[in-house]
Amino acid sequence: MAQLQNARLKLLVIDDNPETLRLVQDALASDQLEILTASDPETGLELFHQTHPLIVLVDLVMPKISGMQVLETIVAADAAVEVILITAHYSTESAVEAIQKGATDYLIKPLDLEKLRARIGSIQAEAQRRERTAELDRELLDVYEFEGMIGRSPLMLEVFARIRRVSPHFKTILVTGGTGTGKELVARALHRLSPASAGPFVVVNCSAVVETLLESELFGYVKGAFTGAVRDKVGVFEYADGGAVFLDEIGELPMPAQAKLLRVLQNHEVQRVGSPVPQMVNVRVIAATNRDLRSQIAKGVFREDLYYRLSMVEVALPPLADRKEDLALLQRHLVSKFAAQYGREIQGITRRAQARLARHSWPGNVRELENVIGNACMMVDGNVIDIDDLPDPLRRQADPLVGNEDGILTLEQVEQRHVLEVLQRVGGNKLRAAEALGIGRGTLYEMLARMKTAAVTSIDREPKDNAPGKLPLRNQDGTG
Repeated sequence: MAQLQNARLKLLVIDDNPETLRLVQDALASDQLEILTASDPETGLELFHQTHPLIVLVDLVMPKISGMQVLETIVAADAAVEVILITAHYSTESAVEAIQKGATDYLIKPLDLEKLRARIGSIQAEAQRRERTAELDRELLDVYEFEGMIGRSPLMLEVFARIRRVSPHFKTILVTGGTGTGKELVARALHRLSPASAGPFVVVNCSAVVETLLESELFGYVKGAFTGAVRDKVGVFEYADGGAVFLDEIGELPMPAQAKLLRVLQNHEVQRVGSPVPQMVNVRVIAATNRDLRSQIAKGVFREDLYYRLSMVEVALPPLADRKEDLALLQRHLVSKFAAQYGREIQGITRRAQARLARHSWPGNVRELENVIGNACMMVDGNVIDIDDLPDPLRRQADPLVGNEDGILTLEQVEQRHVLEVLQRVGGNKLRAAEALGIGRGTLYEMLARMKTAAVTSIDREPKDNAPGKLPLRNQDGTG
């Protein structure tokens, strides 16, 4: 993976015009940047594999191997490399194609050297920020890890605070949230932080136990209570005496079992099937559901008195879509977890893959994210997870500038393509483009930022052949 090495970054320039190589070297010479050059793509790719530069500046039109092919080869080898394509033959289509294939930028010859310096400087600064952010994230994982859960969003910090407050005191508690939000993790945290932590923690999935056997599982039975009861059986509540029972999917509990559960909660006693003698138990009960129990009550399938008994204290878990601030930390945590589990040296996720993950709605919440990262950690060939390593549904997500499988564009995509076409026609002059589109320049900037097409936004005015501080255009014979 391209990375910081002794605070000196490497930049590789691949261009078959010697004057371009020389002028780029002169323009970007600094103590913080080691500049390597190659006058043909074959040599350039050899240098790339040998030196692992952070930045590659590559000409689009070269003999034998095009700059677009060089871009694809580099991105396939190391998706973290910042590749900037340069060309004297600008087109909207090639700019969009370059960005889609992983280019960081797409610049027009003759190059504005001041802009080039600024662009390289911003990449250097961003690399340093990423390194500092990675270090900070490693520290934050310790700071924002709570009983096996990760979160720094206000919603999750409130959940953690609520768990801390109620864990010493609760007898019954209801944990609510969508599938995959981490309800069992909350239940285990409540138990570990409670005075009953030394006692058993028993998990019962109410939807997985056959209804005819549920009461026997929960409350036990005595020998001879029914055919096949050849010995006494201890139920879950007796077994968990002095500890806690986690009743997952409580909304699936049949009505007869609900009545008996209510008796346990009210009287702190259980009665085995076939036994006339109740037995006292000291058990904390944590119930969880992804259903709306109030609507279940309205339908007559859940007891209202049981609901109020369970929900004396409630911990509501937010969906992942409402806590996107936690996404980066969760990703880093899961990458570290699965890298260790699979014995892989995986250092992180590329920015474009992170952007793809950030756009996803995560209907399966943290469990879905865990499955995605676990799958990617198995599939990745190198040490950085990229879009191609993600599961198919995420890989196939529509790009903002590409239509669906039938080639049909949304209205937003049509608008974006029109904006790019107008920009190209006015030579990249944003003021003229905004006037032609009938919008303000600020609105245009916002639209370009949303499209994330830095290749186009870097063009501010039509280039002039003899402007000072510019690199020369390619010669008529195709060189340069």
